[in-house]
Amino acid sequence: MAILRLEEVSKKFGALTVAEQISFAVGEGEALGIIGPNGAGKSTLFNLITGNIAPDSGTVHFCGADVTRVPPMVRCLSGMGRTFQIPQPFEQLTVFENLLVAGSFGTRRQEAEVSDRCAGILVDTGLIDKANVLAGGLTLLQRKRLELARALATEPKLLLLDEIAGGLAEGEYRSLVATIRAIHAKGVAVIWIEHVLHALNSVVERLLVLHFGRVIGIGKPDEIMASREVREIYLGIEI
Repeated sequence: MAILRLEEVSKKFGALTVAEQISFAVGEGEALGIIGPNGAGKSTLFNLITGNIAPDSGTVHFCGADVTRVPPMVRCLSGMGRTFQIPQPFEQLTVFENLLVAGSFGTRRQEAEVSDRCAGILVDTGLIDKANVLAGGLTLLQRKRLELARALATEPKLLLLDEIAGGLAEGEYRSLVATIRAIHAKGVAVIWIEHVLHALNSVVERLLVLHFGRVIGIGKPDEIMASREVREIYLGIEI
């Protein structure tokens, strides 16, 4: 059963088309990777899925319901969580307080009710020793982990990751990927935008390729990366 389904979703900003009749579905517990060159419309697609941007046409279904005109907060409460390419923590709050805010507002429960789960998320994301550190003092890797932890605190059924491995050294992103793989193994569906292909391919079952707002391919990673069109557009290899 599909947890998310887009049907012919389109969006323009003036004369610029950023999404052109995009259709695809993500199954419950599936991991889908999204790739494409800069400016392909990847983050815009996330904003259309989460409700930060409304489509001009087409529909977005989540957990069997039409959420095309539903605001982001309601989608979050329904089980849709996301990270942002640039981490946006509450810098004057501690790491643990950041999770409490996300957990309470993202589930409409009291902080006391989400406290134990938030502490467990800190353990799972490798941040437990930073629980009482102000978020403004974290390294990039720690900020990326906090971004992931805050999304998990909302108890998502579907987790959208926007270049969470970007800017990290190899050892850093490998440990982060292991965390993401463990989250996916628990049954959380994942849609992951990423340029670090070997990180992405170690988690996802399928790849979707965007180019100028159009889906030019979707399928198993090895099949997609063997495509002549994908190699010419994404990798810049002239065949």
